This record gives sequence, structure tokens and C-alpha cells, in this order.
Amino acid sequence: MIKRKHSGSDLTIFSEMTALALKNFAVNLSQGFPDFEIDGRLKSFLANATQQDFNQYAPMSGNPLLVENLIEFNAKRKFPITLAKENITISPGASYGIFTALAAILQFGDEVIVLEPCYDSYVPSIEINGGTPVFVGMTEDFEIDFEALKNSINHRTRAIIINSPHNPSGKVLKEEDFHRLAALIEGSQIILISDEVYDLLTYDGHEFYSAFNHPKLKDQSLSIFSFGKMFHATGWKIGYVLGSEELTAAYRRIHQYLGFSVNSPAQQALANYLEVFDVEENRKLLQQKRDFFLEAFNGLPFTVRQKAEAGYFQILGFENISELADKDFAVWLTENAKVTSIPVSAFFQNVNDTKSVRFCFAKKEETVLRAAEKLKDFFK
Repeated sequence: MIKRKHSGSDLTIFSEMTALALKNFAVNLSQGFPDFEIDGRLKSFLANATQQDFNQYAPMSGNPLLVENLIEFNAKRKFPITLAKENITISPGASYGIFTALAAILQFGDEVIVLEPCYDSYVPSIEINGGTPVFVGMTEDFEIDFEALKNSINHRTRAIIINSPHNPSGKVLKEEDFHRLAALIEGSQIILISDEVYDLLTYDGHEFYSAFNHPKLKDQSLSIFSFGKMFHATGWKIGYVLGSEELTAAYRRIHQYLGFSVNSPAQQALANYLEVFDVEENRKLLQQKRDFFLEAFNGLPFTVRQKAEAGYFQILGFENISELADKDFAVWLTENAKVTSIPVSAFFQNVNDTKSVRFCFAKKEETVLRAAEKLKDFFK
């Protein structure tokens, strides 16, 4: 009998709901993957990279041109991030980056504070690496409860995981939040693991601020990014991790024996694409998709408690529709209305009902319209 190494389910909620959508021929707005095409230039760059023989191992830290272009790209942000090559490691996906960051810093028995609601890979990654998750709830508005966070820190605390822009809510942490985080962990051995995969997708004037922007936090942080989310190519499974020279060295000590190297032609393609990529055009595309989703769902008996500030997702309340728990409601909606979502309770460890579900709006307009029409027919 093989002993379980984590408390996560054998099948994630995303796989479970997608399977249910397929079974019921439902419009699947559950998983966070776009169904529209990626930029044709990115496709061409990938084909060209294979033709140019970028088909063998890339350097462990990453393709030199990709690293160089990331330094330049990050320097051009509204809040510039100043980097050297010693601060950047290319990773085979952001989930890998988070897992490896935890593997680099945790010893058995260390505690890691997790702000809920949170992405479902965090807790298994902590437990597999010998850590103990400590859960701190965010406020109803998905703000950090700094008093509760402060009260959860003790001598066993080794890391805090934050996520901004936030999944599932789309909330963006402000610069002031990072000042407060810095004050909270200053002088300690606590490392901030900052999941920043939706960094480019902020709306309505909300601006992304990285843990690596902060003059104090940058020495105590590992920030994780995703090219898949940046460029809507989730199947490429490539990201990058920023850290101080010391933390990067610790990260690479694990990475070189775990993944070592990342898809070589894709790295070259990404390096080339960064040279032509339009950040503002990309942001507008996704904001239009969020707005289209909200307009298409207008008139349905859901409630919009907060409009998503960023990311791929919109949370909608269903308290006016049903008294079911949110998981049961998501299943009921899939089986009867033929539209699939994710129950927000899936982002908590011990919360069974939030009276809300998460929909992905990073879809073609016809996909969103088909979902809206099915729901309007069902609820009329």
C-alpha cells in the first residue's frame, strides 16, 4: 500500500467539472484555458525555431536570448522590475515553479501560510515537500486580513504564499499591501512565494505590482510567472521564476535535478515573440472579453459582487437562484442548464459553500454567447 503524500483529491475539481461538461455536452466555462487561437506570429516563431535546430537541451537557467529579452521586457513595465540574469530561471510551467520554490526552502515541519481562497496546487506542493499549511482567510472583498496574517506567524513559519492578480477573484494587490507584507516579515527568515501568473491581464486602470518591485521584499521573495497565461498558450507549460541571487541559487539546486531544462524550441519562440509583443493590445483584448461576458450574462439571476480586476475569471453569486451548496449547484447547472463552472469552495480547505461559482471569460465570443443563451433559455 502506497501512503498518500498530500491531502489533495485524486482528481482536481477542474478535471472533474470538465469531465462532467463533456458527459453532458455542456459549454465548459470552468477551466482557465482560452479557446481562441494564439497569435500567428508565435506559431511561426515556434516552427522557425525547430527549423533553426533549437531542438537540443537549452541551458539549465534558460535560453540566453529569452533571459536577455525578459530583462528588457520587465524594465519597461509601468512599475519597472530591474533584473540581472542571476535573478531569472525559466521553468516548465508556473505550478512547477511554485513546487520547486517550496522544495528549495522547506524543511520537514516548516509551516507555510496560505491565504484562502487559493489555487488548489498550493497545499499538495507544501505537503509533498514536508511542510504544514496554515490557512488564513481573506476578507469578503478578497483583501489580505493583515491582523489574522500577523497572528498566524510563529517561529515555524517559513513561507507565505500570495497570489496577485488573484485566482479565483481577479483581485489585484496594491503597492501598499506589499509595504505591509514587507513590514510583517522584515528581519525574519520568512520567504514570500508570489504567484503572479496573471501579471499582464489587469483591467480598468488597475496596475500590477510585483513582490520583486519592492526594495525590501525582493530579497525575500520568489515570484512566479507564466508565458502560458501571458500569451494565452496554456498548453506550452512554460514560465519563469524571479529571485535574489541567493534564492535563485537555492531554486536552481532543486531545478537542475528535477526538470533541469525546458522545451528548447518554445523558449526560442518566446524570446522572439517578446520583441514584437504588444502588452496594451493584449490587456485590451482580455478586458473586452470580460466586458462581453458581463454584458452577455446581464439579466440572468446571478449577482456580480465584484467585477474582476484582472485575470481570466469572473465570480458570480447564485443566492437568488438556489439554496444548494456551491459544488452541488455547479453540478446541477451543468446537468440541467448545460453550462459548467467551478464552485468557489474548491479554493478553500474547509469551506463547503460560498453561494458562488467561477466562470472563465477567456473564450471566443460565440462560446460565451452560447453559454448565455443556454442559461437564459433555462431560467426564463
